[in-house]
Amino acid sequence: MQIILGYLLTPLYYLWFGLALALFHPIQVLSWHLGGYKAHKKSVGILNYFLVKGLFLLGARIRFKGFELLPKDRPLVVVANHQSIFDIQAFVYGFNAWHPKFVSKIELGKGIPSISYNLRRSGSALIDRSKGSQAIREIVRLGRYVEAHNYAVCIYPEGTRSRDGRVKPFQSAGVKSLLKAAPSALLVPFVIEGHSDLMKKGYFPLLFGQKLTYRVLPPLEPGKREAEELVQECELKIKQALGQA
Repeated sequence: MQIILGYLLTPLYYLWFGLALALFHPIQVLSWHLGGYKAHKKSVGILNYFLVKGLFLLGARIRFKGFELLPKDRPLVVVANHQSIFDIQAFVYGFNAWHPKFVSKIELGKGIPSISYNLRRSGSALIDRSKGSQAIREIVRLGRYVEAHNYAVCIYPEGTRSRDGRVKPFQSAGVKSLLKAAPSALLVPFVIEGHSDLMKKGYFPLLFGQKLTYRVLPPLEPGKREAEELVQECELKIKQALGQA
């Protein structure tokens, strides 16, 4: 029944998703030119509200947990497992109060309505994986930016998404650069659960009635600890929360 309902309702969800991106692209552009960063950020928050709520069309049961653990007066480096394209809207929606930013591959900075524009205008880091020096410069710039404003930045240390939900080994280089540039930041493990089940059949059909949970785990105080050790601890905690360790 999940698959049958998925075949019936996935086109409706994708229509909702596509219309939201298309509608909010000019809204973002106008917001930026008429009201600057603050108006643009508000438009992005509303867009991601609609994107997350759109998953109810697929019978999704959505829960955000643990955000009460986070201070409002510290920058945050959020380390998340990566399961699908839907991870992005979950982070933006959940961390809206912290002005969410991304470390993203440079290819996403053009050609995608709403998403590309937001990445370019929000201050996110667009990195070219074939050019290590460019990637480091962008990450350091973003780290200094979130340090100065107490914003949140999300990084996916697996590099690419896990198709089956099993957490891949975390790489520490990006987190190390962010923490060096944002020395007062807290490190926040963020668990994304359910997207791999939603996409068990790929992009079509999306499976009906999945439980989607987005969970903040107790943040880590980096102090003088090595980035490699901190990232390993984040990986272990996320695996434990997912029942994989």
